[in-house]
Amino acid sequence: MALLGPIIKTALNLHETITATSDHVVAQRKVLEYLLKTAKKTSFGLYYDFNNILEDDDMEHAFAEAIPFYDYHKMDEQWWSRMKEGKPDITWPGVPKFLARSSGTTGKKSKTIPVTDEMIAAIKTAGTRQVSALTNFDLPTDVFESEVLALGSSTDLSEEDGFTIGEISGISASNIPEFLDSFYRPGKEISSIDDWDERVQKIAEEAKNWDIGMLSGIPSWLEMMLKKVMDYHKVDSIHDIWPNLSVYTSGGVAFEPYRSSFEKLFSKPVQIVDTYLASEGFIACQQRPESSSMQLITDGGIYFEFVPFQPEYVEQDGSISNNAPVLTMAEVQPEVDYALIISTVSGAWRYLIGDTIKFTDVEKAEIKITGRTKFFLNVVGSQLSVLKMETAITELQEKFNTSIKEFTVSVKKIDGEFQHVWYLGTETETSEMELAEALDLSLQEANKNYKVARSKALKGVQVHKVQPETFAQWNDHNKKKGGQVKMEKVMDEEKFKAWEEFVSSL
Repeated sequence: MALLGPIIKTALNLHETITATSDHVVAQRKVLEYLLKTAKKTSFGLYYDFNNILEDDDMEHAFAEAIPFYDYHKMDEQWWSRMKEGKPDITWPGVPKFLARSSGTTGKKSKTIPVTDEMIAAIKTAGTRQVSALTNFDLPTDVFESEVLALGSSTDLSEEDGFTIGEISGISASNIPEFLDSFYRPGKEISSIDDWDERVQKIAEEAKNWDIGMLSGIPSWLEMMLKKVMDYHKVDSIHDIWPNLSVYTSGGVAFEPYRSSFEKLFSKPVQIVDTYLASEGFIACQQRPESSSMQLITDGGIYFEFVPFQPEYVEQDGSISNNAPVLTMAEVQPEVDYALIISTVSGAWRYLIGDTIKFTDVEKAEIKITGRTKFFLNVVGSQLSVLKMETAITELQEKFNTSIKEFTVSVKKIDGEFQHVWYLGTETETSEMELAEALDLSLQEANKNYKVARSKALKGVQVHKVQPETFAQWNDHNKKKGGQVKMEKVMDEEKFKAWEEFVSSL
C-alpha cells in the first residue's frame, strides 16, 4: 500500500487549487504588461516604443497596431541574428544561455529559438501545474510516488558560439531540479545518449529496475519504445514490466489515431492527458477529465493573440496577411479556427508559431489544436484542417476495424485534374479503393467546403497503403529520428515527390 502517495496527492491538489487561474483575460493583460515593462529598454522595445504602448488605455490593441507579425525567419534575420552574435538586450534583456533547435516538420534548415532563464522557469511552473492537475483525475494514489519516464530528445546538448543548443525537451530535462532526479527516468546518463536506437536499447535493459507510473512523449516514438521494452523482456503487456503505469501525457500530435494500437500494449486502464509544449514555450495542458481539451497557460510568460484562420487572411505559404484582424482572449469565439500568435519571455514578439487552434470553452480558455497554417489543404478550396483529417482517419479505423497511426496527403494534378493523394500506414486487407471511397465520404459529410470542392475542382481521391514503419523510415532517411520528430501530415509538391520516390524504392 502506498504511504507517500496520499500525502503527495494532497499536496499537489492544494498546489493546483492555489495556482489555478480564475480570470484568463486579466491574467493575459498582466502578462503583456510584464513583457512590455521588462523589454522596454531592449533594441526591440525602443524601436517599437514600448513605453508609449504601456501608457495607452487600450494596451492590447495599441500593441497589435504598433508591431507587425513576425515568423521565425523574419524574427531571426532582423533581430535574433544579432543576439546570436553575442549582442545583449536585443529582444529580451541580456543574452540567453540556451537555443532550442526546433524539430519541426517544415523547412529545410533547423531553427534555433532563444530560451531564456525566465522561459525555463515558466516551463517548470507549467509542468508542475500539469502534474498537480492529475489530482483531478481518478488515479490510484500509488502513481503519485511512482517514477516518470519522459521520452524526449537527448540531453547531451551541444555548445556553439557561446550557446548551449538542443531540442526543448532536452533542455528542459537537463534543467530538472536535483530533488526530482530520483523520480525522473530514464535519468540524465541514458537521456544524454544521442543515438535514438542505442538510447531505447538502454531503456529496455533498465526497464525492470524502474517503477514507472507516468509516461510522456510523442505517441509514435513512445509506442516504438514500449514495444522494444516488451520484446526485450518477452512480455505481452507493458504492465508486466510497470504494473503501476496509470498516466500517459501525450503531446505534439493528436493521440486518437494511436489509441487502438496503444491499448493493445496495456492490460490496465491508462489515463491519457494531452499537452502542448513547443520550442517557443509550454502553451497548454489538459486540466480535467471531463474534457480532452487543453487549457491555455495564460499566466505563464506567454501573451496570446488570435487571427481568424480564413482564406482571405492567409497567404499560400501559411503566413498571415498584414490586414488580418487580431483578437485578444476577451474577443475570441468558440469553435472558430484561429492562427496562434505569441509574445514570450524569450523575446519572441507577435510571433506566428505556425499552429491553428479552436476554443472549445472560452471562459476556461480550453482549446484543441486544429492543424498547422502550412498544413491546411486549400489548393482547390477544400479547407481541410489536420484535425478534420485525423477525425476522418479515426472513423476509417472504426469502420474497417484497423489501425492507421500515420498518414500524409498532398494535392496532385493527374490528367489535368486536381486529386487528393493519401498514403496511409496500415496493414488492413481492405482495398485502397474502399478506403478512398470511405475517406472521401467521411470528409464530405463533416466539411461543407470539402464537399463543394469535390463537386467542382477536386475531381478525385486516391489512397495508397504502406507499412506503418515506412513513416519512421522516412524520418530516419531524412536524419530526423528521435523522440520529438513529427511526421508531416500535408506535403508540398516538391517534398511529396521525394516521398513517393522514397516509398517506391522500398
